Amino acid sequence: MRTDVIGRVSFANCDPLFHGLDPKWKVLPAPPSWLTGHLLRGECLIAPIPMADLARNADTLCAIDSIGIASDGGVGSVLLFGDCPVEEMRDIAVPTDSSTSRTLLPWLLSERGFRPRLIEMGPNLESMLERCDGALLIGDRAIHHAHLQPDLVRMDLGDEWLDITEMPMVFGVFCARQDADNTAVSDAISDLESALSRFENEPLFRQEVIARSAKVTRFSVGRMETYFGSEVRNRLTPKDRASMQRFATDVCGLEGEVPWWGDNQSEPVSRRNAAS
Repeated sequence: MRTDVIGRVSFANCDPLFHGLDPKWKVLPAPPSWLTGHLLRGECLIAPIPMADLARNADTLCAIDSIGIASDGGVGSVLLFGDCPVEEMRDIAVPTDSSTSRTLLPWLLSERGFRPRLIEMGPNLESMLERCDGALLIGDRAIHHAHLQPDLVRMDLGDEWLDITEMPMVFGVFCARQDADNTAVSDAISDLESALSRFENEPLFRQEVIARSAKVTRFSVGRMETYFGSEVRNRLTPKDRASMQRFATDVCGLEGEVPWWGDNQSEPVSRRNAAS
């Protein structure tokens, strides 16, 4: 098992955790669902994977409850597009690169009494909407198309989850294998949290991260400031932990508790951070 590699989602939503990360770590960028396979095969020590994948692999993986990819409502990067209202959608194209959004969307729609047919497709909005009434996109692609075609946005899944559950939504959770070396995992978490703390507390460093994200994604600095300021966040709290349990139980059908990496320590990571 590799103990020197950290996986990361190949979208902007992880930038505050990885900018300026100690070069002793090799970083493995990949789409969310691909990271699950890398983690299960021991090709990285920890990685942010879809919550749905954690629920499916709860006998092998464990969740880290201090860092992730979360929102307190609209996330801006997990969006349902369409030419018609949601209630009129007969079928929806869903991407193959994230299992959380593909699992969450039908649950949200069923809570509203809608049950459209889901069709897996590559994440290309034009071809998705040529075939289906609706199209689900995640990550930088969703931000890009929402900017170009705002009238096509029919649902932000983070907003809808909050509306139904009154809880934040955790789209990506950092996980480790249950047999991973605790010291190495602790070291990786500490370094990622250090980068995030700089982003949260050092204005110049924050500006540097946002400027780089804007350059790489080709979005405006203002758009990235909004994204990191009021949509996506990487610091998790005990409320997120409760939401992750509800998602795993209600949406994914997990029986029992989510396996937490902090359970084999004196207290969970987020509680130690809150007390420090």
